[in-house]
Amino acid sequence: MTASQIIVVVVALVVVAAIVYLVYRQQRTKSLKGRFGPEYDRAVDSYGDQARAESVLTKREKRVEKLDIHPLTAQESSRFAAEWKTVQMRFVDDPAAAIGDADRLVAQVMGARGYPMVDFEQRAADISVSHPEVVEHYRVAHEIAQKHRQRPVSTEELRKAFLHYRQLFGTLLEVAPAERDRAVADEPDTRAEARR
Repeated sequence: MTASQIIVVVVALVVVAAIVYLVYRQQRTKSLKGRFGPEYDRAVDSYGDQARAESVLTKREKRVEKLDIHPLTAQESSRFAAEWKTVQMRFVDDPAAAIGDADRLVAQVMGARGYPMVDFEQRAADISVSHPEVVEHYRVAHEIAQKHRQRPVSTEELRKAFLHYRQLFGTLLEVAPAERDRAVADEPDTRAEARR
C-alpha cells in the first residue's frame, strides 16, 4: 500500500468510528430520555452539560440495580395506607405537623421497600430511576417542608406540599390504581383551617 492509500484507509476508519460513536450517543440519549422523562431535562439543566448528565443518570441506574428494592407486602401496604389516612386527617387540625408526618411516612415506606435512607438528594436520585414521573413531587414537597422548618409558610403552601407527598406516597405504595386511590383518598380539606 502506498502512503496515500494508508491515509485514506485511516481516515475512512476514523469516519466510521465517529459515525458509530454518534449513533451510539443518539441511542443512549433517546433511551435515557425515555427512561427518565423530565428528570433527564432536569439533570442536563443541573449539570449544564448533556454528556455529564447522561453519565450521572447512567450511574444512578447502575447503583439502583444493585439495591434490593421490592414491593411492599400486602400487610405493609395496608398498614401504611391506614397511617396515611391518619396523617391526612391530622392535616385539618395541624397542617404543619401533618407535613412532618407525611415526610416521615414517605421515608418509612421507602425504607420498607429497600431504598437506602441516606441524605435527601440520594433518595431523590434513587427514586428517579424507578419513578421519574413523581420524583419532582418529592423535591417540591421536601423544599416546602424545609422552608417551613426555617420560617412558617402559608396553609396553602403546606397543602401543596401535602398533595405532592400524596402523589409520591401513592406511587411508592405500589397497589392497583383503584386501591391506591382509595388508600390516599381525596386531598386534605383545608377549609376548616381557613375558617379559623
